[in-house]
Amino acid sequence: MQLEKSLNKTLAGFVAVLLVFVFSVIYLVSTKHTYAEGEGESFVSADGYFVNFYDAGETLTVKTTAKTVGEAVERVGIQLDVTDIIEPALDEKIDSNNFFINIYRARPVVVKDGMTEKYIMTASHDVRTIAKNAGYVIYDGDEVNLAKNSHFLEAGAVERYEVTRHGGTIVTEEIEIPFSEEMVKDFNLTPGTQEVRQLGETGLKAISYEVFYENGKEVERKLIKEEMKREPVTRIVALGASAIEKHPLTRIMGRNRYTVTKADGRIVERQETYYDLPMGGVMAIAARECGVKSYYKVREDGVKVDADGYVLVAANLNYYPRCSVVETSLGPGKVYDTGTFADINPEQFDIATDWTNNNGQ
Repeated sequence: MQLEKSLNKTLAGFVAVLLVFVFSVIYLVSTKHTYAEGEGESFVSADGYFVNFYDAGETLTVKTTAKTVGEAVERVGIQLDVTDIIEPALDEKIDSNNFFINIYRARPVVVKDGMTEKYIMTASHDVRTIAKNAGYVIYDGDEVNLAKNSHFLEAGAVERYEVTRHGGTIVTEEIEIPFSEEMVKDFNLTPGTQEVRQLGETGLKAISYEVFYENGKEVERKLIKEEMKREPVTRIVALGASAIEKHPLTRIMGRNRYTVTKADGRIVERQETYYDLPMGGVMAIAARECGVKSYYKVREDGVKVDADGYVLVAANLNYYPRCSVVETSLGPGKVYDTGTFADINPEQFDIATDWTNNNGQ
């Protein structure tokens, strides 16, 4: 009886020791590759997530309370180079168990494009991205391939890639060329009238480009050739001009004299001079009293004209009322201004120009 009790106690003790051993093995196996964060610590925290690091073929799993990828990398003590790539990004939040972080280490690469070679450090394995990182523009249709290393000292140490260009798409566009207009004076026409002598016609030019695309978007075009398909035809307009326009007033002349026949048949001598003052105030009055646009412009020859092309003229308003149309040696004009000269010579015209200031106004 005593022997049986002794055997039972021995068996129970053996079973207890065996169970402790089994549970110890299970615990060690389950924590074989799991480490708590913190240098030199061997415990596993009750909080946080398990994070798996894959770095250049090596694997590390930790349980961490880090909130972001960057914080987890810093706690583990992994050093990153500026050319390394980490996925997800450093600011990505860690919010689940078995979170994976991949680290791709930069390596030396040579990229050749024609006669140009560039050496870079890159972590990318996408050939087009590698070429772009080297500073090349890669167009749709171009190829980037891993090249064989012909230099035995570099073999195995540096990857070499080669860009093969296949050119862009040839695009031909036809554009219209606007025709110019030429005004000619005709002394046989009534002054101030116009007559079209030749109709204008637009020209046509064909332009060919080589267009390059990147990710489906046009990024560059190079001119190949231009071909004139049709020359533009100048529009010619004849302007009725008075005989006095054969000898127009000039800056050097300063004063121009000629005779005109008045409506009542009288022949009088007219004198033309010029002045150069801002005409904004004068045209404001003209807009109110004559119903014209208030702005003026400077013609190519430096003569100031209104919006309809009439020369701005100062005259004796008793002889030539404001807004009246008159003939000048510089073309049809309108009286918008006057001056003290008009009391001395009522047949004098003073023409507004930009001949002295040359300031475009």
